[in-house]
Amino acid sequence: MGKKSFCALSAFVLAFALMAVPFAQAVEVTRESYKEAVEPICKTNVQANERILKNVRANVKAGKLKLAATQFTKAASALHKAIPKLKAVPQPAADMPHLAKWLKYIEEEEGFFKQIAKKLKAGDKNGATAMQIRLSHTANQANNQVIAFEFKYCRVEPSKFS
Repeated sequence: MGKKSFCALSAFVLAFALMAVPFAQAVEVTRESYKEAVEPICKTNVQANERILKNVRANVKAGKLKLAATQFTKAASALHKAIPKLKAVPQPAADMPHLAKWLKYIEEEEGFFKQIAKKLKAGDKNGATAMQIRLSHTANQANNQVIAFEFKYCRVEPSKFS
């Protein structure tokens, strides 16, 4: 093989390899691969909330509202850290509308944690209860958006904590 033939073959191989790169990167994201990517993020958040919100119900009943407020503030902070990680995970194209709504509801839940904390800090137990009801409703809406994923940790269960 002559030098010119070798160069032409090398150029062809290089061009083919460069064309193949975008196809290799364009691997379709499936529900299963999405679930596998987000469940560890959710698991970390759930475990943090289990630790942070431990005994929160008892603290509210005992009138330790400022302590409970601090717990909800910390839970909001933990969720705030998880949201950008969830948003960064590539989504299955067919599920993007549902996942966008799901993430919007998750953001709303963070806001409800903050509002519950604010109400508790102000000594407004009834207001905190009203916010908790809204939090539960939003969690149900979030869960309905992603029911097809059959999440374990990304399924929101606020009644577990409040």
